Amino acid sequence: MFAKEGLEGVVAARTGLSLIDGEKGRLSYRGYSIHELAENSNFEEVVHLLWYGELPTASQLEQTRKDLSSQRALHPDALDLLKRFARDASPMDMMRTVASALAIHDPDVNDSTREANLRKGIRLTAQLPTIVTAHERLRKGKAPVPPDAGLDHAANYLYMLHDRKPDALSTRSLDVAMILQMDHGLNASTFAARVTAGTMADLHAAVTSAIGTLKGPLHGGANHDVMVMLRTIGEVEKAAEYVRMELLQKKKIPGFGHRVYRTIDPRAIHLRALSERLGRSMGQEKWFQMSVVIEKTAKELKNLNPNVDFYAASVYYLLGFEMDLFTPIFACSRAPGWIAHVIEQHTDNRLIRPLEEYIGPPERPYVPLDKRGLAAGLERPQAM
Repeated sequence: MFAKEGLEGVVAARTGLSLIDGEKGRLSYRGYSIHELAENSNFEEVVHLLWYGELPTASQLEQTRKDLSSQRALHPDALDLLKRFARDASPMDMMRTVASALAIHDPDVNDSTREANLRKGIRLTAQLPTIVTAHERLRKGKAPVPPDAGLDHAANYLYMLHDRKPDALSTRSLDVAMILQMDHGLNASTFAARVTAGTMADLHAAVTSAIGTLKGPLHGGANHDVMVMLRTIGEVEKAAEYVRMELLQKKKIPGFGHRVYRTIDPRAIHLRALSERLGRSMGQEKWFQMSVVIEKTAKELKNLNPNVDFYAASVYYLLGFEMDLFTPIFACSRAPGWIAHVIEQHTDNRLIRPLEEYIGPPERPYVPLDKRGLAAGLERPQAM
């Protein structure tokens, strides 16, 4: 028996949610190509698809919209938490803490039936953007903007952030970006959610685990790093040389490469188009133009392909999100996928308990204290 680092190549679950073909660069949700969903669907419709297995009818879609709209407001205790720690906590820390705290007042917290998980899923999906935007405004000394029941999910997200109703292009851009990131197999955060759910812990615990995992820079944060790179480069004319120098020094270019895809990430195709449209409409085309040069140079020099984070960075930035809000947006987008996986895990549950390969010393006799010597190299540092 041989251990596989990072469980690479190990099948750890069966799922009917998303299919990834890394060799051909394909992604589908419940059998529907991500390209068709990005071009024709909306956030609420894809949430329904993942949770119920089929695209909704008109009446079902309206009900999903109403369900989400009715649950966006936060419990007063959650708002108190945000007000207490807003200036000191990072957005991801605040999201993780408040998402966990929401379980305290949830009437279904200890009920893990499918029906109860769906009710909790509606609440969490609806309230995560409220957490993010309320925290963002509070840390800047502004009052949180109450959700608008007349707006769809993406439009309401932008409305609560900026305190003004967004234009159609901005709304559609965030809507599509959130669809593209809603599910993606057993990535680290989704696997963490399923491991937690496998213990029959509640949905809030599983989502909190996922958020904690997403905070790690090896899973979340690449979109933030992409925007840092773009701002560092500053001008289109400097982009190619910047990439050459970074690669010459064997540094990684953020937003490139993927554990699964061997070609361009299919989600990046749509985010590239959104970045171009938003930049043109706002007179800020240089972010897209720089990104195109970086993509071309990385491909020519190292055959690197962009992943979902590369063009997402400029899309989020143009929508007016601070850079440390990029990963929280990703979490809000991925939450319905996490929830679908928890429901799937609970439907046919088995505790997730992989084996390990022991690499420590062989079994040995206990040595009495007065006969022990300090092992070489293990001496403790002297107290200061």
